Amino acid sequence: MTLQHSADRPSRPRRTVLTGARIARPSGVVDGGRITVEGTRIADIRSRDVDADGPLCYDRNTEAVDLPGHLIVPGFVDMHVHGGGGGSFSSADSEECLRVIDTHQRHGTTSMVASTVTGTLDDLARQAAVLAELVQQGELAGIHFEGPFISPGRCGAHQPDLLRAPDPAAVRKLLDAAHGTARMMTVAPELPGGLESVRMLTDAGIIAALGHTDASYDATREAIDAGATVATHLFNAMPGLGHRAPGPVAALLEDERITVELINDGTHLHPAVLQMAFRDAGAARVAFITDAMGAAGMNDGMYPLGPMRVEVKDGVARISEGPTAGSIAGSTLTLDRAFKRAVTVDNLTESQAVQALSANPARLLGIDDRVGTLAAGKDADLVVLDAGYHLVGVMRQGAWLVRPAGA
Repeated sequence: MTLQHSADRPSRPRRTVLTGARIARPSGVVDGGRITVEGTRIADIRSRDVDADGPLCYDRNTEAVDLPGHLIVPGFVDMHVHGGGGGSFSSADSEECLRVIDTHQRHGTTSMVASTVTGTLDDLARQAAVLAELVQQGELAGIHFEGPFISPGRCGAHQPDLLRAPDPAAVRKLLDAAHGTARMMTVAPELPGGLESVRMLTDAGIIAALGHTDASYDATREAIDAGATVATHLFNAMPGLGHRAPGPVAALLEDERITVELINDGTHLHPAVLQMAFRDAGAARVAFITDAMGAAGMNDGMYPLGPMRVEVKDGVARISEGPTAGSIAGSTLTLDRAFKRAVTVDNLTESQAVQALSANPARLLGIDDRVGTLAAGKDADLVVLDAGYHLVGVMRQGAWLVRPAGA
């Protein structure tokens, strides 16, 4: 795979017209639709290939692509991803980060937030400086700090001796290092300074996410009242639902202010649990994420995850050494696989899958004026799926990154 930087991505025809496919619109999926792309934007969407003005007449500046039997959905939006293609966003290496971006874009994720892994404050600040430049260049939608302000008892794939309480000065240091590009931070609210940090993040316009936590039901409710709006990979790295001590899961599912992240890879969550979350939270409050590490899009083997080593066997990533050996260490998921699983295994509708993979995370990140749904005036970010929900095409800002057969 050849890495393509923004400056040398494929050139765009003046106009691209996609016909014959079913199109996932905010109002539902329409048959036999037509999408016209001009430059980097969607110029027009019609529910039929031929309208009252008669058939289209193509000039030499128009690329016509007929896609019968296919489904066109908005480009996927991943608000929690650590790596892929053998690379990691924690590397503080821009070329490696671009490789991660390229890998996920070719699996349909046209917008993504780069997630870090617990490290020293200085290391995280260096990583943030590199990632901030990629945000400013339009390659990323922001930075998510997952750790170090999380519970040692629920550290998962984070190095325990690097964890710390979320004192406001430390939180501010990371935000300053991101130069205005931080979009989200995960905090365990029961730690000293947790609630104060949630309030500070909220006041700064940054998403306060609750995760890797041992918080009680009441402490979680208090953090939501303080401004938290996201549950970091719900169910994972937090106490299970108890009938006398409901813990954070019940509080996060029941509150309409919370969007719950779910990792739909078949490893992190049993299908019955995922379906329960959809029923309780409702389709408008679920965001599918990958939580992917460097092995996404790669073969089994050994990979770094921040300062830790991870072994991937049969596509499942686990910490290979130290006190947390054997813990699941992120995923090897890509969002095209999450979409297919949602409709073929989890019995979600296509529209529900589109909400979870595109519309909801885009709205939460504040970028839904440009991406997340297919509408005239928005970025021409879209994914083409065949009848079996296999990815066959990806367009980002009007340029094909994966070109459908015949295009």
